[in-house]
Amino acid sequence: MPQPTSTASAAGRVSHVRWLICGLLFLATVIAYVDRSVLSFLEKTLQSVIPGLNSLTYAHIMVGFMIAYGIGLAVAGGLTDKLGTRRAFALAILLWSFAAMLPAFIASVHGFLVAMVLLGLAEAANFPACIRTVAEWFPQAERALATALFNSGANVGTMVVPFVVVFFTMRFGWRQAFLATGALGFLWLFLWLWIYKKPEAHPGVSPAELRHIQSGHAESPAGIAWRHLLPVKETWAFAIGKFLTDPIWWFWLFWLPRYLEGTFHLKLGPTSIPFATVYLISIIGSIGAGWLPARFLRRGHTANWSRKITMLICALAVVPVIFAPYSHSLWVVVALVGLAAAAHQGWSANIFTIPSDVFPKTAVASVVGIGGLAGAIGGALFQELAGVVVHRTHSYLPLFAIACVIYLLALGIMHLLTPRLAPARLTVGD
Repeated sequence: MPQPTSTASAAGRVSHVRWLICGLLFLATVIAYVDRSVLSFLEKTLQSVIPGLNSLTYAHIMVGFMIAYGIGLAVAGGLTDKLGTRRAFALAILLWSFAAMLPAFIASVHGFLVAMVLLGLAEAANFPACIRTVAEWFPQAERALATALFNSGANVGTMVVPFVVVFFTMRFGWRQAFLATGALGFLWLFLWLWIYKKPEAHPGVSPAELRHIQSGHAESPAGIAWRHLLPVKETWAFAIGKFLTDPIWWFWLFWLPRYLEGTFHLKLGPTSIPFATVYLISIIGSIGAGWLPARFLRRGHTANWSRKITMLICALAVVPVIFAPYSHSLWVVVALVGLAAAAHQGWSANIFTIPSDVFPKTAVASVVGIGGLAGAIGGALFQELAGVVVHRTHSYLPLFAIACVIYLLALGIMHLLTPRLAPARLTVGD
């Protein structure tokens, strides 16, 4: 990293290191979604080589991942708040990279279940650590945009994984696809340890940028236990929103390749471009809905109004996805699901900023962990439901119908619990 040559020169320049840090969060999220998505693209291929792999056992594997992910979030949020982002993130990506490579050495349904459980436990640290980093490095007005930018890594990771999987599977075999994608985390770990420091300790941060970062940051107690967070209605508003809407994102991630292959009779290679297009569209929604609240805030609207109006726009944009199962056109389905995925990512960018809006910085990762646990429980239930529905009815319509209405329901409940996004009233003390 460039070092300031003198106090005077440092004071006279304006740095933008916070966006470099945001770039690291983006890359970590890309890698996380690449690692967790490989199996969804290879599932049809692996059915011919893994005895007992079908829609039900695939659903069980995904449920195992989701349960482990939820447990990991419950631990990772508090652990990140205690260890700090630098150490917690480094440990997490080290472990999840090993887990992502593990399927290359196994050949059974139970083996894949174990590997995905380990991956879920370790990858759970990504979002609590990213959200805490955003809370540390960005003022309130920029948090939704920063969150949207790093969260767009989910779209990019999911968008590129089919091409990576196709290349390595067809050139070297399916085991090498797991090895190659898992190894990406070790490259990121080197960059993270080299670049990351807290804003006040980072040599590249100018005084002007540090003042900007710290604007609007309230002092907070050093550590808040779950027993103080769980009774607070703001925690439950966030957790319920995640419980209801996270499963839809996991549905697109784990079942969309299967849906496109089964409905339109595509193979591994031809599935890649339509699937990637869905997530290319979703990048626009993620960044756009991250930018919109900042624009509202600059025009004098409250954070409460800005967040919720943006989330309402996103919730309404999901509704047309109900028409996808009725369409016989691949690209109409891609457009409708792409719009829904874009709306989810815009929704996600805003719901993730709520903890940093209403909780002190040292509680943010813990609250995100609680909400993530709720989202993982919802995701696990929805994965099992998807497996049963698809196996018994061979129809995806009930699942699309749930996706159509669930965001509006979630926003209504969240607004009832938190009519204003005011600082949460925490009673901290033994």
